[in-house]
Amino acid sequence: MEARGAAKQPTVHRTAPTAKTYPAPHVVDAEVGKPRVKPFLSKRRIQHEPRVGGGKEVDGLLETWTWQMVAALKSQQAQPVNVGMADWMTLAYHQYTVAVRNARLVGQEIAALLKWLEESVQFSPSNVHLIGYSLGAHVSGFAGSYMGRKHKIGRITGLDAAGPLFENASPNDRLSPDDANFVDAIHTFTQEHLGLSVGIKQPIAHYDFYPNGGSFQPGCDFLGLYKRIAMHGLNAITKAVKCAHERSVHLFIDSLLHAGMQSTAYQCRDMASFSQGLCLSCQEGRCNSLGYHARRGRQSRRSKSLFLVTRAQSPFKVYHYQFKMQFINQTEEPVKVNFAISLLGTKEEEQKLPITLNGGITSNKTYSFLITLDLDIGELIMIKFKWENYQVWANVWNVVQSFIPWGRGTFHGKEEPVYSGLALKSIRVKAGETQQRMTFCSENMNDPQLHPAQEKTFVRCEANSKKLKRKIR
Repeated sequence: MEARGAAKQPTVHRTAPTAKTYPAPHVVDAEVGKPRVKPFLSKRRIQHEPRVGGGKEVDGLLETWTWQMVAALKSQQAQPVNVGMADWMTLAYHQYTVAVRNARLVGQEIAALLKWLEESVQFSPSNVHLIGYSLGAHVSGFAGSYMGRKHKIGRITGLDAAGPLFENASPNDRLSPDDANFVDAIHTFTQEHLGLSVGIKQPIAHYDFYPNGGSFQPGCDFLGLYKRIAMHGLNAITKAVKCAHERSVHLFIDSLLHAGMQSTAYQCRDMASFSQGLCLSCQEGRCNSLGYHARRGRQSRRSKSLFLVTRAQSPFKVYHYQFKMQFINQTEEPVKVNFAISLLGTKEEEQKLPITLNGGITSNKTYSFLITLDLDIGELIMIKFKWENYQVWANVWNVVQSFIPWGRGTFHGKEEPVYSGLALKSIRVKAGETQQRMTFCSENMNDPQLHPAQEKTFVRCEANSKKLKRKIR
């Protein structure tokens, strides 16, 4: 569909789900009581995708992802849809402030079209899903706002909604949860520069998803940006920004193409807390699927911020694990060490994942952190743990052990083993995707001590308040 500020006639592209070429648009006469394209209206839902610049490159050609999204939407056999696209390039290719002002006009035209469909053929706005990228996300919000409460749109998805002139704006002046029955947003490039970010950082939906924290995205090489600027000029900046900003689009397409590999996000305060593995709960709607299959759940006026880690390319899904390790350190100073762990599951094995505990290991303390895997290893059954930076600590540890021999001592009136140097008492694991909790203890229950350069095996065990017991499988 083509909705322009000055035009009153929407344009419809009619395509098959597997079409590789697309016919000339068909114009629906808005002055006629009954539209001529009834098959377009007989489907269950209209998907509408406003885009910055109409989804076109500078040369006027449609972005390659535009038709990828159309094909992905049309391929949903369980939920057939009609797909419309708003081309407002002539109103978007101005100075940014002018384009922002025009966005409200385009939203008003889209709302007028949807009301016309409702009046002409009783097509309910509750069956409409607007998908907007960058500035188009706010266009979708304006369309929903103009529809009003009596004609509320079913769903709006904002794909890295534009930040400049919208950050900290009132809900009436940007996409907000009030604009549809269900609003979800994906934030992929919210890194600030001079107080501005390309994508909006604040929550603007019922569910706000922040892949990889929402600032940068894996595979978008910002670290090598200056080198590429020297080689390719300022065009390198455009490519780097486009990569992260547009990642929101590809994450959404990925959710359509890989229905069996949905990425799960978890409600959390911020990415720092999420990286510690503190937020892998799915209780009371605290997790949700990223993209097309996001669940509405119980909604409130307060936005939920959800975080997840993704791969650098499609399929983007990773598997999240919370690890809690209970160390015992008998030395006076923090032990700064690097570890490597290997995970053996019922399906696959992941070897030598590097682990660094910032600040080192102090006296008896449990450390929590997040581990992500690209592969589905199945149910975790064994962990191999190795102290890596042994070259620095091997000699020191031999000296430490000469001063702190093995023995037994008392703790709260009870006799407990005294560990020489550093020991790992237990490893507790929670799998985010399955919500399964597991406890692992040393294969040799009487020897939890860690030695530089030596690998120690941990197996499933049952935990209670008094003692860890090996789990017989």
